[in-house]
Amino acid sequence: MDQLITLIPPDMSPAFAIMLIVLSFLTSLMTAAVGIGGGVVLLAVMATAVPMTVLVPVHGVIQFGSNAGRAIVHARHADRSIMFYIAAGGLLGAWIGGHLAVQLPDALLKAGLGAFVLWSLWGKKPTYARLPRPLLLLAGFVTSILTMFIGATGPFMGAILAPMMSNRHVFVGTFAACMTFQHLIKVVVFGLLGFAFGPWIVLMISMIGTGFLGTLTGTMLLGRMPEAVFRKVFAVVMTVLAANLLLQGAGVELL
Repeated sequence: MDQLITLIPPDMSPAFAIMLIVLSFLTSLMTAAVGIGGGVVLLAVMATAVPMTVLVPVHGVIQFGSNAGRAIVHARHADRSIMFYIAAGGLLGAWIGGHLAVQLPDALLKAGLGAFVLWSLWGKKPTYARLPRPLLLLAGFVTSILTMFIGATGPFMGAILAPMMSNRHVFVGTFAACMTFQHLIKVVVFGLLGFAFGPWIVLMISMIGTGFLGTLTGTMLLGRMPEAVFRKVFAVVMTVLAANLLLQGAGVELL
């Protein structure tokens, strides 16, 4: 038992570590089945016991593993042209975001993100699919800057990509590939800035493993869910996540 405790990150109870490992499975299942949302839920729970200076880089590694597994499973469905523009814009965004001397208030970023998601879901807007693909460079740039501050920009990326996808399989595959690259670049930048990942390796590997199992389980549910039901569930999940971000911006914790 003492040896097991030494593998747990400092200042974290064994019970909470086990809960995070199980939650990684559930949130990956959620993202694979519904298309989005698991990363934000996992981030909110981890924030209750993990310091903010540690939360974003550690969450980035876990989400990199989770999204990479999902990207592999759905690789044949991914839109590679969209992936290219998102990745190209993300390189510069992550570099700038990681080196900003003065950080914007976390509450302001969350409130802004929540408002954008609600507008993308329910507001009157142009058809993204008809916009020139190079404009996705800006999406990759902005989301990569935001992810250095708030960790989970899945709702932002999902709101941009969803109207451009022909079906749920293309959306999940493209979304997973874009988020895999974004989290990878984030982790690299934090590593270059000197963050020590060592004490968290065992927990991160465990959560990545259960996350992949959740992806496989959620993928089976994705294939069985009717398209109309998927779209409705997606809209509901996105709305709840956006409302949570707005409440957090106002100092109220919902999740």
